[in-house]
Amino acid sequence: MEPAMINTTLAEAQDVTAVLAIGGGLFIAFIAILGSYARSIMIGRSREQSRREIAAYVAEGSMSAEEGAKLMDAGMPAWERPKNQ
Repeated sequence: MEPAMINTTLAEAQDVTAVLAIGGGLFIAFIAILGSYARSIMIGRSREQSRREIAAYVAEGSMSAEEGAKLMDAGMPAWERPKNQ
């Protein structure tokens, strides 16, 4: 093999490596974003389902409205709670 041919092959290999590294990083970032989005959807759905169940218990009379309000606020972060509390 000639020295010029070896240099060309190494340069091409480095280009391919760079493209694969960037592409792999973008793929991993894309998967992480999709996973985060799916997680937030699932959390929102389960929170809404819990709120519906609590409302049903209050409506049927097996729980007072105050108890229902406490349960709805129990797992909520401070920044999401209403200001009047």
